[in-house]
Amino acid sequence: MMKNIFLALVLVIISSTLYAQEETVTEVSESEMTTADVPYAVIENVPVYPGCEGNGNQELKKCMSTKISEFVNQNFDMKKIEALDLPPKVYRTSVQFKIDKEGKVVDVRARAPHPEIEKEAVRVVSNLPQMQPGKQRGIAVGVLYSLPIIFKVEPPTKDEKKKKKQN
Repeated sequence: MMKNIFLALVLVIISSTLYAQEETVTEVSESEMTTADVPYAVIENVPVYPGCEGNGNQELKKCMSTKISEFVNQNFDMKKIEALDLPPKVYRTSVQFKIDKEGKVVDVRARAPHPEIEKEAVRVVSNLPQMQPGKQRGIAVGVLYSLPIIFKVEPPTKDEKKKKKQN
């Protein structure tokens, strides 16, 4: 069961993080672009995740999405989720955070159907490594990022039901 949950988590996060950043682009004024936080979708020079290299924003965005997904998959503690005994279904957590002018992940917030899932999502995303900050008009700015974390809780197998009854 844990293998199925983890596999579903990996596949869904990778596909949804790539999709998540292709949302509708909002208009950002000239002064906002250099003084305020800028959405990831419209930033001129995206933040760079450690180990990512590329010739343009698209390559760097793809690398960043992949690296963040890998990080979340490796560090999201599914044992905590399993311990909640949640009903089998697909769970979606929406995480928003900012990569500040120094490249640090700050202001992490999550919305999920269960408080423990929110806490785990915030814990994992808060531990992302420091990055090279995004730039707008050549100036380092805060970059707003959204990340969906989606996983599926499978119904227990016959063996797992037997173990539970024995305990």
